[in-house]
Amino acid sequence: MKTQVSRRKFIKQVAAGVAGPLILPRLSLASPPSSRLQHAVIGVGGKGRSDLAGIYGSGKVDVVALCDIDEKFLEQVAAEFPKARLYRDWREMLDKEDKNIDSVDVATPDHTHAPACMAALRKGKHVFCEKPLTHEIYEARRLTEMAREKGVATQMGIQIHSHVFYRTAVRYIQDGAIGKVKEWHSWSTASYTTADKKRPPGEDPIPAHVAWDLWLGVAPKRPYKNEIYHPFNWRTWRDFGSGATGDFGCHIFDPVFTALKIGPPVIVRVNAECVSDEVWPAWIEADYTFHGTDMTAGPAIWATWRDGGKRPPKERSPHLAKDYELPKSGSMIIGEEGTLVLPHVGEPQLHPVDTFKNYPKPELEPKDHYHEFVEAALGNCVAGANFDFAGPLTETVLLANVANRFPGETLGWDSEKLRFTSCLKANKYIRRKYRRGFRVRGL
Repeated sequence: MKTQVSRRKFIKQVAAGVAGPLILPRLSLASPPSSRLQHAVIGVGGKGRSDLAGIYGSGKVDVVALCDIDEKFLEQVAAEFPKARLYRDWREMLDKEDKNIDSVDVATPDHTHAPACMAALRKGKHVFCEKPLTHEIYEARRLTEMAREKGVATQMGIQIHSHVFYRTAVRYIQDGAIGKVKEWHSWSTASYTTADKKRPPGEDPIPAHVAWDLWLGVAPKRPYKNEIYHPFNWRTWRDFGSGATGDFGCHIFDPVFTALKIGPPVIVRVNAECVSDEVWPAWIEADYTFHGTDMTAGPAIWATWRDGGKRPPKERSPHLAKDYELPKSGSMIIGEEGTLVLPHVGEPQLHPVDTFKNYPKPELEPKDHYHEFVEAALGNCVAGANFDFAGPLTETVLLANVANRFPGETLGWDSEKLRFTSCLKANKYIRRKYRRGFRVRGL
């Protein structure tokens, strides 16, 4: 009921059609000094390795430096790029390679995204960073501003942004296939948590190949435990990861933000499986209220994010057949004349099926998310998921990660001031304090 009352108040406030601020991509770019990109990578295990393969696959990149806290990962990738110089500490790499590199790929655990990106941006480097762009809301705002100030090319690793499936969905919506949009629902099966919600006791010997203090970086110091944090399960822990919401929210919200040209939300309210200072909830349901745009049915539009396997009731849409089953992850965008269901990852579906069976499908050229970043860094285009887009999207997603500490409470959000206007105690979670020795100018 609290959410419903807040929404009514909001509609009254924006009945005159006042729209929230919309940040558009920056068109001016700094270009590297040659026709080939001199590239460095921070975090070469897992996603970092596949990112590197994608960027290198453009045929216009020289890999000159590699950095990882795990010597085993570093040795594996170094075998593929024997001329690259190797580092364990990204701060040392950026200082020593400053004059040798044009661009940086950051594919570390989430808590290191912002400090590594900011340090690279301040040196005028083009930056590709995995999603979510940052671990904290404040960090996303500052990276967006710094990238704009430096005029460099940027791209967030929401690779599906460039895929024909998502681009087709955007075209359907923007061409008016389903009419003005009334509401949308996005969801993911992912869940990162632990059964007891507690930090494990004790301490294990730190493996010789792992630089544990460097892995912790800006986060508070804690003992090393085998297989608990590195190399994958860090996503579970609040200090390092962003939970299922951060891991998939930027992917799945992306096409709807793109299609509707959505600005920042003004209200967020979350129900959650638990509240823990250590781990993320097994599931959340986050209700957002946004200013409407020229693509929406009214002065306000509502969205709900669900994870942990929760899906929206398909009865929210009058256009779906009774026997239709929603995909395990994806979005349902409900318009006045139809509903678009977009699986993650799959072909967009227009409903009612009979109404749209002959609806023309747009003919779109293939696009490579990694190659687009390279071309943007070479001054040939603007990347679609640049930080002017990715920063505000990340802020919106991370708002739910703050609100899930206060389940059931309605949090008003002032994007311009970067503050919550209700539930003021939530403001302490907008920005984290970096550990001594890892502070970065600008954050």
